[in-house]
Amino acid sequence: MTDAIQTAVVGITGYAGAELARLLVRHPRLKGKPPVFTGRVDASHPEGIRLAEIHPQLADSHGTGSLRVQPFSWELLEDLGVDVVFLATPHELSREAAPEARKRGLRVIDLSGAWRLEEAANRAVYRFEDEGSATALTAQAEAVYGMPELHRKEIRGAGLIANPGCYATSVILALKPLLAAGLIDVSHGIICDAKSGVSGAGKAPVAKTHFMYAADNLSAYGAFSHRHTGELLEQLGVNAESITFTPHLLPIPRGILSTIYVRFAQRQTNAAIEACYAEFYKASPMVRLYGTVLPQIQYSVRTNYADIGFTVAGDGHRAVIVSCLDNLLKGAAGQAVQNLNVMQGWGEAEGLE
Repeated sequence: MTDAIQTAVVGITGYAGAELARLLVRHPRLKGKPPVFTGRVDASHPEGIRLAEIHPQLADSHGTGSLRVQPFSWELLEDLGVDVVFLATPHELSREAAPEARKRGLRVIDLSGAWRLEEAANRAVYRFEDEGSATALTAQAEAVYGMPELHRKEIRGAGLIANPGCYATSVILALKPLLAAGLIDVSHGIICDAKSGVSGAGKAPVAKTHFMYAADNLSAYGAFSHRHTGELLEQLGVNAESITFTPHLLPIPRGILSTIYVRFAQRQTNAAIEACYAEFYKASPMVRLYGTVLPQIQYSVRTNYADIGFTVAGDGHRAVIVSCLDNLLKGAAGQAVQNLNVMQGWGEAEGLE
């Protein structure tokens, strides 16, 4: 594929949008072609506003901060020759924008949960108003779950990529190699205890992300009802009775740590489990394997790496797996850029290390 592409970002004001802007303007393959940034710009600024007015941290010596966020329109994207559009938008808006973008010949990388789930029963948690419509079903049939470590081949030719959820990325990457090898006794049940920093809830303030609630606190939420659960079921090939996923809110800005408890069908050793992970991820530069060292959030925060470590119990039948990543990067914007790299046939880690 050609390197000469024009990208656009729709929805730039959130945390993931800011990280996406930072990565794209510095991407070595996009030099000289900065992204087109669009969003809800006040009518008093018809020419847009400087990116640095929304995200002052993006002001740098390369002129990034002087790039402008323009009022969104499909005509603008067409006039500027956009090839790939990133949707850093709410789920409901992505349900409208993705089909329209595809109709106009644009390739789409959607950071929302609009197109992640293939089964209607799993999508029910989102209560999409267009559920079952011809437009939605057509888009859903085209969508590829954007986890390169699992779907690299499908992503290369995709027109619509559904970027995975942050919790889901952490858990799926930790479990998929062991499940694919048939090592886990699924009937015994898998326990996933996952904890995320406050930015995982998005930028819009709500009572439970308020400083006075989150600071000096640790709280569980979404037991048996979190919307990322469907991604675990579909991508891991397990049923709801076989896995228990409980997310928690950590009093830190960013990062996810998932502690996962499994039982093996047959006795295993640390060496055998390490070899299983190494074989599965031998061509995956964004997964770092720590063997029997358990990773920590501070290792992966502000990187696009997913870090995985484990410990097998002395009896050989049980294991604790720890998976860490940055929810705004490997869990959102970084994985979106990783998907762009795969789509274009570029090095998977370009612009991310």
